[in-house]
Amino acid sequence: MPKITSLCPLVIVLGVLLPARALAATCEQLTTMTLRGGTVTMAQTVAAGAFTPPTGRTGGPAGAANSFAKLGAFCRVAATLKPGAQSDIKVEVWLPVSGWNGKLEVVGNGGFAGTISYPAMANALAAGYATASTDTGHTGPSSNTFANSDALIDFAHRAIHETTVAAKATIDAFYGNAPKLAYFNGCSTGGRQALTAAQKYPEDFNGIIAGAPASHTTTQAFGQIWFSQVLNDPASALPREKLALVHDAVMNACDALDGVKDGVLENPLACTFDPKTLVCKAGADPASCLSPSQADGAQRIYAGPSNPRTSEHIFAGLERGSELGWTPVPVGYAVDYFKYIVFKDPSWDPKSLNYDSDVERASKGDNRVFDANDPDMSRFTSRGGKLILYQGWAEPGIPPGNLVRYYDQVSKKTKAAKESVRVFMVPGMGHCGGGNGTSTFDMVPALDAWVEHGQAPARIDASRLRDGKVDRTRPLCAWPQVARYTGSGSIDEAANFVCK
Repeated sequence: MPKITSLCPLVIVLGVLLPARALAATCEQLTTMTLRGGTVTMAQTVAAGAFTPPTGRTGGPAGAANSFAKLGAFCRVAATLKPGAQSDIKVEVWLPVSGWNGKLEVVGNGGFAGTISYPAMANALAAGYATASTDTGHTGPSSNTFANSDALIDFAHRAIHETTVAAKATIDAFYGNAPKLAYFNGCSTGGRQALTAAQKYPEDFNGIIAGAPASHTTTQAFGQIWFSQVLNDPASALPREKLALVHDAVMNACDALDGVKDGVLENPLACTFDPKTLVCKAGADPASCLSPSQADGAQRIYAGPSNPRTSEHIFAGLERGSELGWTPVPVGYAVDYFKYIVFKDPSWDPKSLNYDSDVERASKGDNRVFDANDPDMSRFTSRGGKLILYQGWAEPGIPPGNLVRYYDQVSKKTKAAKESVRVFMVPGMGHCGGGNGTSTFDMVPALDAWVEHGQAPARIDASRLRDGKVDRTRPLCAWPQVARYTGSGSIDEAANFVCK
């Protein structure tokens, strides 16, 4: 497995390392394979280092194509799945020609999907996995997610399940062996896909990794619009230099609470910084302080949205330490959710959102199609399933405080949660990666050891990359523990920190 710096969802089917032997079928013979509700459209052997993703369809960040150059030879299978009358789910399954490790890794999506995640597939293949990905049933702009009821259902939950079923069948046909264990790993939409799998399809996976899960869409969307409205209000708007001012003040007040001043907050929930302390005093340079309205705006972002009539809290706010990621541009996922799901009006304006009447409207019936927030995952854990959740504390899009709250609910509602569920909060990390923290890590080996050997993870090794080089390592601690400096040695070396 590669190191995870952000992005996509992964599903892995883990078994024992299989001895080398003859394949059950040649790659090209897979074109005649029968798939449940689907058709194989291509099966071809790709020579080592020869794969080039379709133009504009890398499904990853700039430079991601570099991950294809070192790939060994593999069998590339493409299929179209139609579980519904109007379904059009594109799937790819890649199978190592040699050196298969007996495992499947299905990689998921971000945003409204619409593309196959080739870089994540390449990373999995390079590590010896058979791997699969899907566009979730549509391509093109996000509005295509809502083209018809089947496209919507496929994106919401069905495509990942059908892809997993198809991938397992393809593996069985090619190797003559179905994978014995399955894992899913995703971030953002992939995190929602992960929790959806645990709740709706608990038999698909033995282990699941859900990063920054966009699983409370109904209420989360209100928060994402709320933040943009605060920052677009001329009175409370915080330009970049004022955001830096607030961020510096937060760090000065709270950075050392974890025992070391290192530019990140190990636990922002312990920080009580009040932006009102930055309000301009008489004669002060306006560039060095905030107006009362700006200070109130920052406090409203920390607090999160609430009903102006009842004062009822709707969703978590962003955490102290995340200020450098705040933006007045509303999150597109939230805007499209209201346009196409709640109001069914492509011309809907985010400025018109009502935090009283619209909350009730969004909470009804089919408007909750993307929600995966049931805290009772006992059907998954009762089968021995293991779940790892993670998120960056400096996340500017999906408030991380909500994950901590949700974990508390899961702990109370899910059978065997103490033995089956862990949360890892990542200090200084933004949305699925980036930021000033140690945002490069791989949670799959920890999940593997947990599922196969019963070794519950207490810490995950993480590093920070700058200019392509590691300049800091730290342990990520199983919440509610946090990393504490031992008091001696470099603050950039994980060996000098313990989880407490």
